[in-house]
Amino acid sequence: MTWWCTGIRWKDSAPVIGWHALGRGERVSTLAYGQRLAFTARGERHCLGVRRAGKRTPCPTCATVPGRGTSAQCPDCARLDRSFSVAADTHAADPRTYRVYLAWFGPGLVKVGITAEERGSVRLLEQGAMAWTWLGRGPLMAARRTEELLRAALGVPDRIAYARKRAVRAHLPGAAERAREVAELHGRAAALVGWPESLERMGCEVIDHAAVFGMDGRHGFPAADRVVTEMTADRAVVGRLVGAAGPDLHFEDGLVVDTRLLAGWELRGPGEDAQTSVSVARIPSAGRPPTEQDGLF
Repeated sequence: MTWWCTGIRWKDSAPVIGWHALGRGERVSTLAYGQRLAFTARGERHCLGVRRAGKRTPCPTCATVPGRGTSAQCPDCARLDRSFSVAADTHAADPRTYRVYLAWFGPGLVKVGITAEERGSVRLLEQGAMAWTWLGRGPLMAARRTEELLRAALGVPDRIAYARKRAVRAHLPGAAERAREVAELHGRAAALVGWPESLERMGCEVIDHAAVFGMDGRHGFPAADRVVTEMTADRAVVGRLVGAAGPDLHFEDGLVVDTRLLAGWELRGPGEDAQTSVSVARIPSAGRPPTEQDGLF
């Protein structure tokens, strides 16, 4: 029985690693800051198919995918996934209630987005938002129109690359300053005219993720200076986990593992003397002021 890694998930405001096995469904392994992680990739990286409404449809051809890509989907499964996607504007008839949020990742790194109300704050954890607040709630199309209005008026992008987010995480201003910046942006957004009438506005209540991400000083959080660029068969990652944000795992030695690169691999425990041997790259803007599967994490 092979369990394929599906990357990081956020469950009850805590990071877990997901696994999938054909005919066995899905399970997770809990992550704890301060623990030692050691794993190596085995065999080939496979397409994980399409996951929708909590259920996964396997790739019909069991296709292999490149080790450097952040998507563990073959082109056919990726097209199918986007054919019924709110993010890709191919599911405009979604009847659920949506919320509009303002997310802050660092000085000058702000975005406005939407998420289904039933998901709560999971989307903000998935994106690695350091601080955030709700702006409003309502039908999908009203939320989408509000999102576009605020993006244009506030001059914020629709996406921020994970590379930019991870480069600043160890050098952020304190919680009070983060909250002040988010509150100021909320005030500017609330003062705008043109909000759809069907969207209910929400007051500013800033949520900070420093403790959730392990960045509150309890385990130490070094500046990220290296990031894994590719998982390769028989290459290992070994280190002490000190934090997680979005899809990223942060290690004590400054290494960052984007768990999207782990998705689609069978992971095993390496030998006792193993050291990190995967391909890594420097983070340019970083400054410095058969083991049982659950046993891997």
